[in-house]
Amino acid sequence: MYRYDGRVIHESHDDDGILEVVETNGVRSLHFGSIPRQSSMLLTEPDKLHLDYVRAMTSWLLFKPSFDDEALIIGLGGGSLTKHLLYHFPDCRLKAVEYRSSVVKIARSHFALPLDPRLKVIVDDGAKYVRQRTESQSEQYSLMFIDAFDHEGMAISLCNHAFFDACKVLLKKDGILVINLWGGLNNPLFQQVSLWLGTTFDWKVLFLPVKGRGNIIGLAFNKQAPLQTMKDLRTRAISLEQLHGIEFTAYLKEITKHNSSTINNSIKL
Repeated sequence: MYRYDGRVIHESHDDDGILEVVETNGVRSLHFGSIPRQSSMLLTEPDKLHLDYVRAMTSWLLFKPSFDDEALIIGLGGGSLTKHLLYHFPDCRLKAVEYRSSVVKIARSHFALPLDPRLKVIVDDGAKYVRQRTESQSEQYSLMFIDAFDHEGMAISLCNHAFFDACKVLLKKDGILVINLWGGLNNPLFQQVSLWLGTTFDWKVLFLPVKGRGNIIGLAFNKQAPLQTMKDLRTRAISLEQLHGIEFTAYLKEITKHNSSTINNSIKL
């Protein structure tokens, strides 16, 4: 069976709809009953990030080049970002919250998500999970990643100011929140979420539009995140690009270009 210009190797249904795994030219992708890919993996290099927006989500490394602490991931998908963290940061500890148990099963069976003692996968609504732990897990995470889209858009439970306030509580004082947004700079949802992020994080917020895509990656810095110098960032971008094979120098240029009103809150020019 062929669909989305590829061969369907898995199809199943749960209460939230259809799940399909499709292979095209050596790339395996997860679909939720529509053309957009929820996750993709190179069959020959399963730990390498393939989708442009997931690669752009690694832009946090410009501001926190080492990571040996805890991270919370809201939205597992095929597990690309989770695998990248496990592969490159041997001392990391991860919790990934995924709403659909069937997605977790497919990430394990078709996208090489490992059984790793550093990773705990939790089946739950991500927004509810965050809100319920503002006391028990206050200032626990150095990093938070939010990538909670389905075929219809961003998960409704995440689309409120209170959710981002709760995220800030869970972050360490120097922590960073990384979020995948969709729809372009003029999209009303992006404008609303960017306003929530800005007010929650005192406008220590930067946005990275993904070239040729509708994705925009948001980086929100907690109050004690250090102010970075542009000189250090440029040097770091070159070394990170060589290490990871990801276009960090281009990311830094795009961040500088698109954040003129807030860049001084996070970067010393």
